[in-house]
Amino acid sequence: MRNQSLFFNMGRKNIETTGEDVEMTVENGKGKQIDDVGAAEVLWSLEDLYLGVDDPALEEDMELCRREANGLARKYGGKVAGLDGGELLELVTRLEQLDERLGRLATYSFLHFTTRTGDPQASALLQRVEELAAGVGRQTIFFRLEWNRLDREQAETLLGSDLLEKYRHYLASLRRFAPHQLDQAREELLQELAPVGRSSWNVLFEKLLGQMTFGERRRTEEEVLSDLYHPDRTTRRQAAAEMTEGLQRHLHILTHIFNTLAAEKMIQDRLRSYPSWISSMNLENELRDETVDTLVEAVTGRYDIVHRYYEMKREILGLKRLYDYDRYAPVPGLEEGVIPWEQCCRIVVDSFAAFSTEMAEIAERFFQEKWIHAPVLPGKRGGAFAHPCVPDVHPYVMVNYLGTLRDVSTVAHELGHGVHQYLAARQGYYNSDTPLVLAETASVFAELLVFRAQLELLESREARRAFICQKLESIFATVFRQVAMNRFEDAMHRGRREQGELSPDQLSAFWLATQKPMFGDSVRLREEYGIWWSYIPHFLGTPGYVYSYAFGELLVLALYGLYQEQGEGFVDRYLELLAAGGSRSPYELLQPFGIDLDDPAFWHRGLDIIEQMLDELPPVR
Repeated sequence: MRNQSLFFNMGRKNIETTGEDVEMTVENGKGKQIDDVGAAEVLWSLEDLYLGVDDPALEEDMELCRREANGLARKYGGKVAGLDGGELLELVTRLEQLDERLGRLATYSFLHFTTRTGDPQASALLQRVEELAAGVGRQTIFFRLEWNRLDREQAETLLGSDLLEKYRHYLASLRRFAPHQLDQAREELLQELAPVGRSSWNVLFEKLLGQMTFGERRRTEEEVLSDLYHPDRTTRRQAAAEMTEGLQRHLHILTHIFNTLAAEKMIQDRLRSYPSWISSMNLENELRDETVDTLVEAVTGRYDIVHRYYEMKREILGLKRLYDYDRYAPVPGLEEGVIPWEQCCRIVVDSFAAFSTEMAEIAERFFQEKWIHAPVLPGKRGGAFAHPCVPDVHPYVMVNYLGTLRDVSTVAHELGHGVHQYLAARQGYYNSDTPLVLAETASVFAELLVFRAQLELLESREARRAFICQKLESIFATVFRQVAMNRFEDAMHRGRREQGELSPDQLSAFWLATQKPMFGDSVRLREEYGIWWSYIPHFLGTPGYVYSYAFGELLVLALYGLYQEQGEGFVDRYLELLAAGGSRSPYELLQPFGIDLDDPAFWHRGLDIIEQMLDELPPVR
């Protein structure tokens, strides 16, 4: 059964929220009006879920969830230890059907709220469904608790039954959490409190960021951050100042939210006897702690790649020094005009088709069947995500499309998620839930396909250099920046546990201390940049999540290398990987590709490819 609090925060864990990273996905345009790019009418239709907020089916499904949860608790509560294979199959099947119906309600209320964060009715519906989920979770939590209390011999006997083959990995995975579960009374209490816990604070954060305005023109977060890509340095510096000023005005609230959720996690981890703040996320990802440590050590040990690149970029731009607001300044040579939405669609689908016809056909459905929400609108949250929804419907994708090359990459990224989620749905609701570290595989691979296709269209030396620079910066954001943010999280959670409530200055000190090593002397991070930790939702919704991006990027570089070596023979195995969803562990799913996740050499192979891209850049004249 799913962690319902996490479910509502991140939409079954892989709402990417976002793309490569939250900054790279919101800093993705140049302030163009949505009418210029043809995305104004690209709005998703949620009618495949419910016909609207007044649809009687909403109330009917809520009542069905209540009745089924109550019925399961009365029939099976306290009796799991006495079930045979057939009876256990019936129980798990009914639980999955209940969670899927709840998932339909949760998806609709979340997506409806996402595009109208200031709407009280949308917020109220989201809260109602959260409270329903907490109530259902409280009544059905008996299963997880009783299943995990079975002795090893009895559990293994049941897992060996052919009747339970479909749920074997799911049931075995639940037992990973057995050492950390509490007694039934405390678990039920935590479920009861869930609607006013992490998920509620995340909704407050979304409301606050969704309604904030920046600068004299009172622009949105999306609009002001887009100016960090402007070729004019004064414009970039002004955008950074407006962002800082806007965050500063609300810093007391943002700091309180961060402290509250860091404290909540501290309490949860203490109650559940997790050895560190990251342990629960590693268990969610089905990874050993040493695997994650190996990844982080490999990436932080290669920060020199970032230093070299930004020294080269400084020379290209002809500047004496780069500052934080110069990080995404465009390298000259790439004449970037507005890319209309229709052209974006064709670029993405054609790039997918060159790899796999099936992949392209699935992506085409997103464009044709109103599974995407694309325009920038007041009250709509920033960034981008793909939401897997429920198996008998389809995923949904949200972007904020302003017509840049980077926006095209973001669309490809989210459509990669969408294709993955569409294929994995065949596994059913429980087994389609892909671990976060593999949830990024398809999205990053899709971006790489589109990048290669776009690069082939560029003829001039300067244009190719500029485009490769843009891709390198995207990779840096996904690999090095995400690991640097992981280091910030580590400092924040350790600080909260050792020092008590953290001040804005302490959090800003952690931020600068963990971001500066990534850039070294190549970029000067000003003190004003110190508060930019405060708008990143990943830290709040899914603590520990960000290393998944680095994992996914480096894994994809390895997989793409195999594709280049093996050609068509690789494609079927890759699609099988996506279609497997979360039906096996990451270690098992990657075995057909000969990948050892605990070998530092594997991660360094991906980092070597990044360095090779840097080495291939034409020298500065």
